[in-house]
Amino acid sequence: MAGCGRMGGPMLAALVAAGFDAQGYDIAAGHLADDVPVTDDPVRFADGLRVLITVVRDSDQTDDVLFGRGDLARRARDLHSLVVSSTLSPRYVRALADRLPSHIRLSDAPMSGARIAAQERRLSFMLGGEAAELDRLQPLFSAMGAHFHRMGPFGAGSQSKVLNNLLAASHTAMTRLVLDWADAAGLDERRLLALIETSSGQNWLASGMDSIEFARDGFSEDNSIGILVKDVSAALDAAPEGSETALPEEVRRVIRGLKPRQAS
Repeated sequence: MAGCGRMGGPMLAALVAAGFDAQGYDIAAGHLADDVPVTDDPVRFADGLRVLITVVRDSDQTDDVLFGRGDLARRARDLHSLVVSSTLSPRYVRALADRLPSHIRLSDAPMSGARIAAQERRLSFMLGGEAAELDRLQPLFSAMGAHFHRMGPFGAGSQSKVLNNLLAASHTAMTRLVLDWADAAGLDERRLLALIETSSGQNWLASGMDSIEFARDGFSEDNSIGILVKDVSAALDAAPEGSETALPEEVRRVIRGLKPRQAS
């Protein structure tokens, strides 16, 4: 597994716990938990590598893993399966097919559920690729997740994920606005969240306000709110020609302006 931080670390731990001979590659390996087998040496990581799951932040880091410092597309001579689990522009993901050796089978399997779901091994995977390849990989997905959605050919998983995250971003923006307005009106936040949970305003962020790690964060380029901004940009990159993009662009602007908020 390449990329063993916020999401990749718990996913790697789940694979190891399930008995898979799994290890990680991360340029910040020295900052990770001692019980997670991770190296920052791409040559060592590439030796005997057969299935690679990438869980890095963005397309630049994916390029670095596959063609840059990691150069795993060339170094990993035994590599036969690449699984792209980062949330990336579907245009970028589909273009990988023309950049990689033809013997490497490609699947995309972005996931949803935040760090808490990765730690509890109940991620939702959005899968794209050939059915036979996804069948071969299913034991790996089953070790890390609980919900598996086969969306179509390679690239369909990424297309589905950016659309899902576009909704998640809109929920995040509006839920945070609602809570700020509730505070200004003197409403008890806990009572309002309990009401929302059983009413038409129910959404994933409001329901997970105490467990989703970024629920109360402000924007930073290197935190989960920053990643959510990146995901909205990935959705916009793949928007159909002539689409109305004003609403997602506004959601992105609002998310970028979020400030930290305290629990009430």
